[in-house]
Amino acid sequence: LAAFSRPRQGGIRAIELDEGDELIGVALTDGTKDVMLFSNSGKAIRFAEDQVRAVGRTARGVRGMRLKSDQHIISLIIVGSEDSEVLLATEKGYGKRTKASDFRKIGRGGQGVQAIVTSGRNGLAVSASPISQNDDLMLITSAGVMVRTLASEISCLSRYAQGVRLINLDSGSKLVGAEQVK
Repeated sequence: LAAFSRPRQGGIRAIELDEGDELIGVALTDGTKDVMLFSNSGKAIRFAEDQVRAVGRTARGVRGMRLKSDQHIISLIIVGSEDSEVLLATEKGYGKRTKASDFRKIGRGGQGVQAIVTSGRNGLAVSASPISQNDDLMLITSAGVMVRTLASEISCLSRYAQGVRLINLDSGSKLVGAEQVK
């Protein structure tokens, strides 16, 4: 954080991004947590934060997850405890809660493990968020419809499950996001 303590009026560069790349998340941690990255193909990777070496402020960083050409990262989550849960949602309105402990730690830079099935029924993964049973959840569609629901109403399922219907979508509409309401 010391590298960001004296910002200029026009801002300061935080990371060097290649053309076509985008920043999807930033998190403050204490150096002892696990990092989880989720891709739109329904894969997730979990690794210890200390596997990411400290680099300069304008460096590109290190590889977190190996992706195929048609894949991209949709979410970054810092695991608070083994009891924490992740809400996964897909573009066709399906989703589930899964315990963080279901995701084993592997070295960073791998392809990850299955987090949610991205079959014809589900479509691609669009969201992965930390959540607890007591939270509310906001679902947002491409048609601008927003639905608020209780996280406790969503089944807690294994990594291999397809999930349950979170929202009924209009024809041609897709789920674009699912976020925890604080």
